Amino acid sequence: MKILITGGTGFVGQYITGIFLNEGNDVTAIGTRPEFREISHERLTYVSADTSKTGEWQNYLTDSDVIINLAGKNIFKRWNDNYKTQMYESRIYTTRNIVDALPENNNKILINTSASGFYGSRGDDVLSEETSSGDSYLAGLCVDWENEALKSEEKGTRVILARFGIILGKNGGAMEKMLLPFKLGLGGPLGDGLHWFPWIHIDDLAGIFKYALNHGDVQGPINCSAPNPVRYKDFAKMLGKVLKRPAFMPAPVFMLKIILGEVTETMMSSVRMIPEKILKHGYQFEHPELEDTLKQIVQGKRM
Repeated sequence: MKILITGGTGFVGQYITGIFLNEGNDVTAIGTRPEFREISHERLTYVSADTSKTGEWQNYLTDSDVIINLAGKNIFKRWNDNYKTQMYESRIYTTRNIVDALPENNNKILINTSASGFYGSRGDDVLSEETSSGDSYLAGLCVDWENEALKSEEKGTRVILARFGIILGKNGGAMEKMLLPFKLGLGGPLGDGLHWFPWIHIDDLAGIFKYALNHGDVQGPINCSAPNPVRYKDFAKMLGKVLKRPAFMPAPVFMLKIILGEVTETMMSSVRMIPEKILKHGYQFEHPELEDTLKQIVQGKRM
């Protein structure tokens, strides 16, 4: 297959680029860096471009069988009006530019990123793909993002809306930011830690992508999270256990708000998301349990 990945130089982009190349696919990775130094491969084409703007990068969509859209500004930064605009435009304009450049009557597949933030903070409610969207800023962004992607169905594209949980893996993503304070014995829950934490091992995220590509009946929203979400206090306790470090120091919410501002509400959201749809389609998780996942990532143990 010929696969095009926007946001190809990010944590997820690099990981799935390597997997698809190793399986014999041709990959075009698009990112804003001048070069893609982490991966060198004869079947890899790298394009440096701002995908929120129209440009020559769109020409690569014509020959691609699969488009995986991962582009978007990092949401875990301090928000202000300017940065909110950047978060929105990087996602909505990129997706719009992809859809506009797709040929009519195509049989391509678009995997478009969304997020668990689609649901907002819902307490202990169990959230499947059939659950309605929340009313937060991030939920509204996800709704607009998904709607832009769904417009490509009018051109014959099969659309998968991948609602990401918190992605756990080595050398990047959430784990890279979490490990240092935990190793120093400063880790612990955020606030009371009772909010639900929808996590997924990056192996299973890639596995869901591959499963969806190979099963034509998989389309629409897919919750990309492990089947066993946990409360954040239990996640912190488990990570401390695996690292053999204490993990009891709660981060005061008022301090987080001072440091991070509005994004604190997103970090404290309770999202008890389950991957009901992909399980019904028959996908089997390689890493369904948190403790085994953390041991595999931190200690290099295969479970």
